[in-house]
Amino acid sequence: MSEQRFDVIVVGGGLAGGLAALALADTGLRCALIDAQEPATMQKREFDGRTTALAYASARVFRRLGLWPSFGSDAEPILDILVTDGAGRGRSALPAFLHFDSRELKSGEPLGWIVENVALRSAIYEGISRSDAIVLLAPAETSEFELGGGAASVRLRNGVRLSAPLIVAADGRHSSLRACAGIKVTLWSYPQTAIVATVAHKRPHGGVAHEYFLPAGPFAILPMTRNRSSLVWTEHEASAPAYLELNDARFRDAIANRFGDFLGDVSLTGPRWSHPLAFHLSQSFVAPRLALLGDAARAIHPIAGQGFNLAIKDVAALAETVTDAARIGLDIGSAGVLANYQQWRRFDSASLALGTDAVNRLFSNDVPPVRLARAAGLAAVNRIPPLRRFFMRQAGGDLGRLPALMGSERA
Repeated sequence: MSEQRFDVIVVGGGLAGGLAALALADTGLRCALIDAQEPATMQKREFDGRTTALAYASARVFRRLGLWPSFGSDAEPILDILVTDGAGRGRSALPAFLHFDSRELKSGEPLGWIVENVALRSAIYEGISRSDAIVLLAPAETSEFELGGGAASVRLRNGVRLSAPLIVAADGRHSSLRACAGIKVTLWSYPQTAIVATVAHKRPHGGVAHEYFLPAGPFAILPMTRNRSSLVWTEHEASAPAYLELNDARFRDAIANRFGDFLGDVSLTGPRWSHPLAFHLSQSFVAPRLALLGDAARAIHPIAGQGFNLAIKDVAALAETVTDAARIGLDIGSAGVLANYQQWRRFDSASLALGTDAVNRLFSNDVPPVRLARAAGLAAVNRIPPLRRFFMRQAGGDLGRLPALMGSERA
């Protein structure tokens, strides 16, 4: 069977891989996008009922790629974030807190946006369907990869062979491409499970996101459209199954026990989701003719909601690196070009990944001296406006060397 040639092959058609194909195609490169799932299945709410917290710099990427109109009306702006060492189960809240106020941002943007994954995924696939530069191969399973030499190639189980100067691994935390390249990972599991649910409530949330630090882990209440909130509840892995098996009334009671009744009566509006929490960081983000991004490169604790935002910065940085190389006639899959991508992304990823790990370990306990010390830290940051604004920009993905797709819209 004849070989199909592309400029870039993206393996993995999830949020990160689909966005990567769009960003690369937007630069004029011809891309193949491969995924084992049927696209229509991936766009159903039953496939992924979770939400994503888009940092404000990440939202710029969706605007610049023309995707925002497809889901903007379903994106709820985060105007404020309140962080507290929370109450619950006989544990009183400490008076210290940290308040991030979007009005302090010079850019005039919200701190971020809460969007349902189904809306993001549909917008990405709508963009793919409009692009003449993307060939979508899904459902399609890969059978073998060849990396290195003058080009890389992928063979599908149906016998089709694709080749390109560069392959992008966006195939998740258990990446077969990463394994094929022999890239090792540093990894560990957390004794925690994330429980995710959506609730409707009587009182408006006012665009305020809440993060309570409890002994089992953080409990986040994230504002959504139509008087709803997304709950991201980190619980001990041994206790999580029991909470998931509760009926709706008792599950609501468990929720109220953690954040009270400030939103009034709440009701579940969909199924509960759960997944075990783990950390991994690839020891290299590149190999001959291969670049990793998203969960293939790293997976971090959801404590700061930065996982997909790191993937978005991967996408924007890779698109810019490859475009700059192509513009001056360089081989976009060469070792030198990929080294530039790795230098841009790995240190930033490692810093944030290890930082979120440290915060989770610091706050996921109930040791009185430690609790008092971290409360003092929250209060200190809250009293120092420049430091508070620094952390706001960090959470917004607006620090360091930014790819053009993420740069300030006022620049």
